[in-house]
Formats: sequence, C-alpha cells, structure tokens
Amino acid sequence: MTAPCVDSSLRCARMTRDSRHEARALLGGFLERDPHYRATAASYGDGGPEALDRALELFLARPELGFVWLAHAGGERPVGACVVAYAISTSRGGLVAKLDDVTIDPQWQGRGVGSSMLRALADELRRLGASRIDTACHRDNTEAWRFYERLGFAPLAEERLAWLL
Repeated sequence: MTAPCVDSSLRCARMTRDSRHEARALLGGFLERDPHYRATAASYGDGGPEALDRALELFLARPELGFVWLAHAGGERPVGACVVAYAISTSRGGLVAKLDDVTIDPQWQGRGVGSSMLRALADELRRLGASRIDTACHRDNTEAWRFYERLGFAPLAEERLAWLL
C-alpha cells in the first residue's frame, strides 16, 4: 500500500523485497551510529547486521506482525524508515502499533520528511484499525523528544524495560 506523505514530493510505502536493501542501509546506519541507541544497545541485545537482516526477512515473511515503513523522495531511494510491530492493547481493546528505529537520511533531516512519514504512517495504521502508536525515546535525545511531541505523542510516567531471554 502506498500513501502520500504530507509533502507531495514524498511517497510513503511498506518495504518490499525490492526496497529491502535500501531499508537495510537506512536502518543499519541508524543502529550502527545513533549515540542514543548505542548507549543502550547491550540492554537490547543488539545482534548487529545479521540480526537486522533476519528482522527484515521476518517482516517480509510475516506481514501480520508488522512492517518497515519507508519515505521515498520522488522516484528515488528511500530517505526515511521506521519499524512498526503490532500488539493488542487491553486498555484500547484492540490493535495498537509499536514504533521503533525512526531514522531519516542525514541529507534529508530538517526538511519535514520525518513528520510527513509518520503522519502517513498514522493514516495507514488508522486504516488498518490501530488506535494508538507507542514508541520509546532515549531521555537525553532532546531533538527526538521535541519531534514526537510536535506530532502529538505524550510522555507516559513509566520507563521501558527489557529482559533478554
């Protein structure tokens, strides 16, 4: 499914087998270089590039679990990516989405790509019946906090925890 982003020069769509390598480049760059992600990567059990490759294959093989959302500039390669996984919320009584690994190509940052990408994602998720998007943000990442709050995300009085199995 392709959805128009707020900026008409952008097109947002789920990752396909054809766009998998571009999605890997964007997400791999984020996972390798983002200082806020790297600060907690051990707690997440970061498995490196091999884990990312397995995850991308799982998204293609099991779309009922979630997808990778990409923002394309014109007909060009993706310039933005994020990961969406589904969950069932007992408080909402239905489907919600968990948002991870939001990244924009550094050359495209500050140009509205992230906002357009997430607004188009929200439209897509509403169409699919989801009623909430949850995400997490490193406390020290003030730029990301401002970005999420501008879109309407509200902080919760709780902390995300991880238990590696």
